[in-house]
Formats: sequence, C-alpha cells, structure tokens
Amino acid sequence: MKPNISTRQLQAFVALAEQRSFTRAAALCHLSQPAFSALIGQLEATLGLRLFDRSTRHVEPTAEGIEFEVSARRVLAEFDAALSGVSDQLARRRGRVSIALLPSLAAGWLPGILRGYKEQHPGVEIEVADVLSEPCVERVRSGQADFALAAIRADTQELRAEPFCSDDFHLVCPAGHPLAALPEVRPRDVAAYPFVHMARSSSVRQYLDAALHPLQMQTLMEVDQLATAMGMVRAGLGVSLMPALTLFHFAQPGLVTRPLPWPGLKRSIYLIRRRERSLSLAAQTLYEQVMAQPPQVPSAPKKRRITV
Repeated sequence: MKPNISTRQLQAFVALAEQRSFTRAAALCHLSQPAFSALIGQLEATLGLRLFDRSTRHVEPTAEGIEFEVSARRVLAEFDAALSGVSDQLARRRGRVSIALLPSLAAGWLPGILRGYKEQHPGVEIEVADVLSEPCVERVRSGQADFALAAIRADTQELRAEPFCSDDFHLVCPAGHPLAALPEVRPRDVAAYPFVHMARSSSVRQYLDAALHPLQMQTLMEVDQLATAMGMVRAGLGVSLMPALTLFHFAQPGLVTRPLPWPGLKRSIYLIRRRERSLSLAAQTLYEQVMAQPPQVPSAPKKRRITV
C-alpha cells in the first residue's frame, strides 16, 4: 500500500530543507513550532525514513532527505500547475467581459468574433455597449468596460491606445445618380449635391470635416443612425460619404458605393484599455481574439492627388 502523504507535509518538508531551522520554517508555514514538528514527524513515520538529522544547534537533511527533496519539489510544482490550470478554466467558464465599441463594428464585425468566443467559453457573461467613440473611452476610464474600440487615440496617464485597424471612405448614392457615372469623383463634385451628414459627435462626421476643410457640403440633414442615412440616400434625398466598415448598411438594391482615394480621408480605429491594470482571464482571452482577427477591409484604389 502506498503511503498517504499530504501536500501540507511536503510544503513543510521543503521549508525545513531550505531554512535548516524548525523555528524559521514553522514561521514560513504560519504554524506553531510544535505543530510544524508534528508534520515533519508524521511524514518521516509515513515514509519509514529519517529525513533530517537534528541537534540543538543544527538541522541537516539526511542522504535520504536530500534525495526525497527532489521528488517533493517536483510533486509540489506539478500540483501548483494543476491548480493554476483549474483556476484558469474556471475563470474562463464563469467570467464576465464588457466591451464598448462603435455601432458599425458592433453590428458588422463583432458578432462573428463573439460566436467563436461563446463556442469556446459558453459560461462567460458578455456585455456589449454599441456607442460612439467618446462614450467608449469613458466606459473604459470608469471601469464599466474592460476595453473598447474607438476612433480616438486616447493615450493618457490612465489609458493606453493600440492601433487596431483603419478604413477608407466611400461615396454612397442612388444607382442612377450623376455621381455614379463619373469616371473620377472629386470633392467639389460631391459638394454640388444635397448631403446626408452623420451627427457632429460621430467619428464619421469628425473625420470628414477634418479631411474636407475648408470645403462645405450642402447639408440636407444630420442623422444619428447609419440605417437612417441609408434610407435617406436610397430615397434619393441626397448622397453621403461613409467608411468601409459601415458599408454593410448600404448593401441595398438601388444604391451604389464607390471608394474615394482622397488624401487624408481615412479613419483609424484604436483599442483602448486601462494602463497598469491587467484584464481578467475571460477578458484577456477575448482581447487576444479581437486583436488576432481585425475586420477585413477592402483595399481602396491607390491614393493620388485629387483636385477639389
């Protein structure tokens, strides 16, 4: 019959082999000296071996003790690894992840990522906030979100921004619109027609205003939702310029989209997370999957000099 040895006994043995003092080893194990001595005595009795030579001044491992130390350390290392593995699996099965990101990413790209993640970790609770860039950043800052995908490079003392992806802008217009037939669309061509703008708080609007300044569009209306912009353009009320990651909203009968290779007209997306704070295991796993699978954005024609 194999001897019944506990990890507590092995930990006490290793502590005594290192410290060569019952007093110091007992303190290291948070035990009284009599309780610690009893553990060592029980281990020796179970093994039928004397593991230490004791005197009033010295404690030294015996030859058998030196040999046993190698095995004891290996067993404890394997036990710690097993516990870490179990904790890791439990955290991923029962954890919680909160992500904030732009609505276009939340609707078009994120579902495919989450499908794979949920298949691997079905017990993890996931919270998704599909909000504009500034609320995305604020959610990370306040701790409401583990990380965010936003069109703001929020590098601060609290936050770190990592480049994630970028997309070019496309013209969106009705199929029979004069702009759809032009061999080359210039900014002034678009400015000649009523324009459906996104709200000033959106990253789409902010990038457009910065890239086209000082050119002014004939603003027909400003809307908050991409679906609303799509409906207005499809009805022939105006045209618009949209980033490639939003174009799934405009894949509708009667609409045409054209890439615009205009210098400076590119939107950058960043992954925002808190500095000096690690992610939970569940959040870290999703973060790694997100970084490994950025959206596949169609390549626009090579940019060239465009006259206004």
